[in-house]
Amino acid sequence: MGDLGQGVRSVRPMDAVRREARAAVEAVRAAWREPGRERDLVVQSLKAAAAAVIAWLVGGVWMGDPLALMAPWVALVLVQATVYSSLVQGARQFGAICVGTVLASATLALTGDTTGALALSVPVLMLLSNWPRFGDQGIYAATTALFTLTSGMAGLDGVGHRVGQAALGAVIGVAVNALVLPPIHLRDVRENLATLARESGDVLRSVAADLHDGDWDAQTAAGWLNASARLNHRLDALRSARRWSQESLRLTYGPLRALHRVSHMPLPPPDEDERLGRVTGHVTALTRALAVAVDDKRTPAPPEGPALRSYADLLSMIGDVCNTEADRLLNGSVDPGPDDEREARMRELHGYLQERLREHAGLGAAHTAVLGTLLLQAENLWAEILPEHEER
Repeated sequence: MGDLGQGVRSVRPMDAVRREARAAVEAVRAAWREPGRERDLVVQSLKAAAAAVIAWLVGGVWMGDPLALMAPWVALVLVQATVYSSLVQGARQFGAICVGTVLASATLALTGDTTGALALSVPVLMLLSNWPRFGDQGIYAATTALFTLTSGMAGLDGVGHRVGQAALGAVIGVAVNALVLPPIHLRDVRENLATLARESGDVLRSVAADLHDGDWDAQTAAGWLNASARLNHRLDALRSARRWSQESLRLTYGPLRALHRVSHMPLPPPDEDERLGRVTGHVTALTRALAVAVDDKRTPAPPEGPALRSYADLLSMIGDVCNTEADRLLNGSVDPGPDDEREARMRELHGYLQERLREHAGLGAAHTAVLGTLLLQAENLWAEILPEHEER
């Protein structure tokens, strides 16, 4: 696999830059054009900034508190992805801030020296930050202790100010998140499902085009592997979106309906996640088989001539079906009627490839192994995207 590894390294830097640039431009366009994940991220970012400004105006300007930094800091962090997580994280962070403030003040009173107080309190608080009850907010205990000790305001007044400002920031952050366009992530599941189906189809059509032209090598196969790896990242995003969608309806389901923030389209069932996850796995296995076949140091050899072009045609048609599936998932429409002409052509190609597989058996194990593996993966994809074909 040395040539293949070299191909991966050679295409990675520029491909990554171009891909990130395209993704950034597309995200801006999507946020401007229509509601979606990108616009939701913009809304959440602006809400976090607004919560921080409000907390500063209340704590620093209106109340004139010398430790008003705590309020906007806490408010900024607590505009979380869901209202439920804002409440949970707020309680954890407030507890961590209280522990850090109290322990810092106690150690300073005990030692009478800032350095000694830091040496005593910070190690303990760093260990305490790993306590599961604090979740990922435990680090705020140690950072609060640092701020408390280095600012020189570690007395009773300082403790009261910091705890009060933390509570103020938590209230403002949670209130802004819950009352101003409360976040809901039902749309994220549908969009991630549709994108996963569409990107799977794109990979299949890209592979099909290269195979049909006959101009592919280790570097081309490396590009396919990179594309299939991105499908796995998209699958992870889908699973994360599914968890967020379930959490986003906790505590806010009624209010969200009143604000018309809940989509009228039913959420695709979790079975759809598993089905498209299997599609992703089959695409990955297919690209790996082709990568092995093109490696000069490996025994398996790719099919040649008409068999390879027919296989490319079959992959291209399966990719088109993936695009149709993406449109169905995104629009929430019912299952589209079967395309009899397309399915007839796919069955014809499938039968032809089975005949070629029998012929390849006479050419030796190397050719037979690759064509058999590729045909198996195509059948697996077909079964997941068009399950009714098995009944025909």
